[in-house]
Amino acid sequence: MDRVSPADQVTADQTYPDTAQPMLTPDQPDQTDAQPESQIDRETEAVIQQYFETFNTGNFAAIAGLFAPEGALYPPFESAVVGPDAIAAYLNQEAQGMTIEARQCVQNLTETGEIEVQVAGKVQTPLFGVNVRWLFELNDRLEILSVRIKLLAALEDLLKLKQ
Repeated sequence: MDRVSPADQVTADQTYPDTAQPMLTPDQPDQTDAQPESQIDRETEAVIQQYFETFNTGNFAAIAGLFAPEGALYPPFESAVVGPDAIAAYLNQEAQGMTIEARQCVQNLTETGEIEVQVAGKVQTPLFGVNVRWLFELNDRLEILSVRIKLLAALEDLLKLKQ
C-alpha cells in the first residue's frame, strides 16, 4: 500500500480549486496537482465516494446507512454523534446547504485490522468555504465505524468567520 510521507500531508495553509472532481482510482495515470489524489482500494473508495456524493444530495438518512450500528460521527468542536439515527438527525439539523469535496485520499490498515482513510478536501457552506480533513475508520464489512472531521484553518481565520 502506498503511503504519503508527513511532508506530503495536507496542511492548513494549502488551498484547493473550487471545481469538484471525482476521486481517482489507483490505476489511473498521473494527474496534475489540481486533480484529486487517491491511494485507496476500489471497494473502500466506493464507500468513501458514496459518503461524499450522498452528502452533496442532502440524503442524510442514506449517509447514516453507511455507518455500522455503533458508528460515530465526530464533528469539529462537538461531542460524538453515535448511531445511524442520531447521525441522520444531526446532519439534517447541521449540514443543510453544505457541500463537501474530496481532494486527496490515503488508506492505511490499523493495528486492529480496521481500514483507515484520510481524506483532505473542502466544505462549502452558504457563507464560507474551509479546508477539512476527514478520518474514516471502516470495519472489514466496509461499514463506517467513525468519521472524525478536522477543520484545517488557522484560528485567526475561524475567528473572522464569527464576525
